[in-house]
Amino acid sequence: MQPSQDPAACNGFSRRTFFRYAAGASALASMPILTEAHLAQAQRPHFADPNKGIHIDANENPMGPCDAARQAVIDIVPRGGRYLMNMEDDLIGTFAKQEGLDPQSVLAYPGSSEPLHYTVLTFTSPSRPLVVADPGYEAPIWAASVAGAPVIRVPLADPKGAAAHDIKAMLAASPNAGVMYICNPNNPTGTCTPRADIESAVANAPKDTILLIDEAYIHLCDAPRSLDFVKEGRNVIVLRTFSKLYGMAGLRMGFAIGRPDLLKQISTHGGFNPLPITAMAAAKTSLLQADLVETRKKTIAEIRDETFAWLKSNDYKFTPSESNCFMLETNRPGKQVMAGMAAHDIYIGRIWPAWPTQVRITVGTHDEMLAFRKAFQDVMSSTTAGLQPAPLPRRVADRKFFS
Repeated sequence: MQPSQDPAACNGFSRRTFFRYAAGASALASMPILTEAHLAQAQRPHFADPNKGIHIDANENPMGPCDAARQAVIDIVPRGGRYLMNMEDDLIGTFAKQEGLDPQSVLAYPGSSEPLHYTVLTFTSPSRPLVVADPGYEAPIWAASVAGAPVIRVPLADPKGAAAHDIKAMLAASPNAGVMYICNPNNPTGTCTPRADIESAVANAPKDTILLIDEAYIHLCDAPRSLDFVKEGRNVIVLRTFSKLYGMAGLRMGFAIGRPDLLKQISTHGGFNPLPITAMAAAKTSLLQADLVETRKKTIAEIRDETFAWLKSNDYKFTPSESNCFMLETNRPGKQVMAGMAAHDIYIGRIWPAWPTQVRITVGTHDEMLAFRKAFQDVMSSTTAGLQPAPLPRRVADRKFFS
């Protein structure tokens, strides 16, 4: 029997993995990809030192990776001179088995920002708009600007209450949307969109519209997951990340989950480099920790709810978040409050144009939130002066998104 001449069969590569690394990238893939880190940096005062003060402005998890994941990173470092390509298939296989998915329906990326960007690039165009909630996560808007696609912003339903996606209005917004983006729980409000509404979006979206459901924060709430739509073969791509509950924002690991034909299309835009073995080791180990999700979810919820109780007792208004962030009403320009908090070495934010008097707060540690309370009360009882935001990385700063 002759050895296989199929390069995808060599060295333990699956066809999925070979396509991932062998396909040619489009020119659009060279455009910068916007992340939560960029957006937080854009509104952070110019003197802010990330190693000093309290940073509750980027939806990071101050707990970092769990102990087992940290040990996995240490254990894999001696093999850092090897590419270890098989680790990606192992990680995907572990996740797929846990979720009852076909491994061909999962691609791994360094975080979920890349597949978000690539999905918008793939399925929007000057004639096929992006439909998003407002306020919502800005990264898909950036990607749409790269693709030259119109952006239709739909205000959240019941902004003073549940602040969920207004799915009915989003469906009516365009008869030929390329992508409808649903972040659940939503960033920045931390609010969940009811399962029935998401089912309605999947059932009633235009035939060729892709539902991009971003579940970056899904582990922090009790809302039903959306992976079943992928199993049913719907026009849905679900994003997952290890940056939030798993505390791996700096290590970078995430998944895109969708029909194999959809994943093949977004893969033409990039994401071909080998993934860091440290991130893959930490991610797989995290998935195997049976109590990790519930334990961390409980810890974050307790700190969040304790903060809400204090805010309520002091008559401060906020969104009823189920995530690790929430919007806080200041009844004055939010940037003034950000500046005042920065003067206390506490960094909050950012501001969304749709809600200019509200600031987003990330849930930090218990002690960090105690310090936040004291500083916030001081700021709200005084007049604050404006401070200049930090410069963005040069390759991003000149883009019109920030003008």
